[in-house]
Amino acid sequence: MVSINPLQVLLWTFRRNEKDVVNLYTTLSPVMQIATGGSMLNFGYWSSDHADPISAQKNLCMIFSELAELSSAKHVADIGSGLSAPSKLWKENFPNLDLYDVNINFNQLCFPGIQKNIEFLNATSTKLPFSNDSVDRVLALESAQHFKPLSDFIYESKRILVKSGLLVIAIPITTEKSSFGKLGVLKFTWSSEHYTLNYLKHLLKSAGFTISDEQLIGSNVYPPLTDYYLENRERLKKLILENYPQYVEKILFKSLLKMKKSSEEKIIDYVLLKCRL
Repeated sequence: MVSINPLQVLLWTFRRNEKDVVNLYTTLSPVMQIATGGSMLNFGYWSSDHADPISAQKNLCMIFSELAELSSAKHVADIGSGLSAPSKLWKENFPNLDLYDVNINFNQLCFPGIQKNIEFLNATSTKLPFSNDSVDRVLALESAQHFKPLSDFIYESKRILVKSGLLVIAIPITTEKSSFGKLGVLKFTWSSEHYTLNYLKHLLKSAGFTISDEQLIGSNVYPPLTDYYLENRERLKKLILENYPQYVEKILFKSLLKMKKSSEEKIIDYVLLKCRL
C-alpha cells in the first residue's frame, strides 16, 4: 500500500513548483499505469478504432508525431518525457531519429532502461541542456502545463531550434468561461497551470513563433476517457485499492466526472499546436 499524506498532496497541488510536480508524479502516476495497464501518462485521443487506454494513448502519440513531421526530423528533444513510452513508440516508427528525453524527474528517466538512440537528460524545461540551433524539433506532449514560467521554456525552445525547426505542444487548456466555481474539484485535482488558448498563443507569438496548425481535440479526450473509466470502474477500482487508499479512487472518480462535464460545457479543452520560427 502506497503511503500518502493528504496534506502534502494538497501543498504540492497549490504550490506546483518543480519539486512539487516531481513529488506528485512519483506518488500518483502509478495510478494511471494501474488503470491503463501501460506506461504512457497522456489522456489519449479516443475514437471508435481506439477505444481502450493504451490504443488511445498511442493514437495521440502518432497524431502528435504527424503534426511534428517526425518522418523528416533528425534531432528531437522531448521535454517532460514522462516514462519515455512515447519516445519508444516514435523510435519504432522513425528509426533514424536521434531522441533526447528531458525530464526533471530522475526516477522517471530511469524507468525505461537503456534505449538505442534515446539519450536521457535530467534537466529543467526552463534551462534546456542544448547548444544554440542544435535540434530540429522540440516536443511537449502533455507536459508544458507544468513548466514554470512557461515563457522561459518557449524562449529556450527558440534558442535551441534550427531556423526551420518546429515547436509542437499538446496541452490541456481552460477556456475564457473557466472560473474557480466552474472548475470545481478540478481546481484542486488538475495539478497544473490552467492556461487559456489565447494566453498560450500570446506567449508563442511574443517569442517570435508563428502557429501553423491548431487543433482543439477535447471532445476526443475527456468524455471518452471518463466513459471508459465508468464502464470499467469496478475492475479498475479493485486494482487501485490494492495499492492506494480508498479516497484516492474516490477523488479520481469525481475528478473524471467533472472533467467530462467541464469539457461538454466548453470550460476546458485540449489543444495541439504546431509552431514555426
